[in-house]
Amino acid sequence: MNQSRFPHLIDLDNYPVSCWNRITDLSIDIKRNPHIYIGACSGKIMGTLFYEPSTRTQMSFQAAMLRLGGGIIGFDNPANSSVSKGESIKDTTKIASGYSDIIVMRHPLEGSVKAAAMTSDCPVINAGDGGHLHPTQTLTDLLTLRAEKGTLSGLTVGFCGDLKNGRTVHSLLKALSCYKNNKFVLISTNELKVPTYIKDRLSASNKEYTEASSLEEAIPMLDVLYMTRIQRERFGSPEEYEKQKHVFRLDGKKMKLAKKDMIVMHPLPRVDEISAEVDDDPRALYFKQANYGMYVRMSLILSVLNEDIKTKPLFTGKIYPDVYCRNPKCITASEPSLPHVFRNHGGVLECEYCDERLLLE
Repeated sequence: MNQSRFPHLIDLDNYPVSCWNRITDLSIDIKRNPHIYIGACSGKIMGTLFYEPSTRTQMSFQAAMLRLGGGIIGFDNPANSSVSKGESIKDTTKIASGYSDIIVMRHPLEGSVKAAAMTSDCPVINAGDGGHLHPTQTLTDLLTLRAEKGTLSGLTVGFCGDLKNGRTVHSLLKALSCYKNNKFVLISTNELKVPTYIKDRLSASNKEYTEASSLEEAIPMLDVLYMTRIQRERFGSPEEYEKQKHVFRLDGKKMKLAKKDMIVMHPLPRVDEISAEVDDDPRALYFKQANYGMYVRMSLILSVLNEDIKTKPLFTGKIYPDVYCRNPKCITASEPSLPHVFRNHGGVLECEYCDERLLLE
């Protein structure tokens, strides 16, 4: 099983909090002194493999590399690539990594970016794998909180919307659970609650969290409100999506219930979960948050290419040839040649690609 020799960024869990802090430190310096970093990636090429639509993530990565003086190749529509002919992730990545110094990948299936990193000939950055993880958005969110609230500790953070499929929510909850005295309010419908493995992570970190079904009741206690879109693309049918899409909406009336210094964040895009009238409220920071994302990605590109991020094993578990992950959205369900790798937690197996759990029989 190939463990790779490159410093990939698949999951922030693979690196200590000190590493996250160094990346945000560098982001702040780049924002303050952009002239120092002009040409820092001259002669380097970034390959962007975007298997699903993206605006902010893709454009901010592209802008980051261009501002650093590097070049870009890749695709943003798999229909225009050999993927449409049935090419595997392994083959696509192998070819693209031969042309690139660094790859940024987004894919609708969970664990797909880790699968790509197994055989890549250059570092790979996870730009979102299904409803699983989105580490570069999390770094963006950490930078936003640090810059706007002055701390990453002692915050009461509310997450509202699709907490089941929201990879930004999962990544940020895991990250903020590593800082002291943070509390969480999880606001969703019963069908869109946070997955069990995230709740287990909060419990293991001794972090206080409560679940709520009303935004009006939760908002007065919050220092930060992290709104999310009800994601049409994550639902099995249009009917399921229609039942959920209008349940939570932030408007001027609800903002009057919030603290004067509460900030509103959103990974974007939004549909109708935040009223346009909220845009003029100085506490609404989602557009500023998106701008912070470019500086984080500049910092991350530099950190990876300069090997300031150290190589970590892609896998820590074992291969179980006859055990199959039961998550239909796991990359192993569509790429059967991948090794079936699981971490064993006392008879409970955890898929190394998507974190789905099953009992070992």
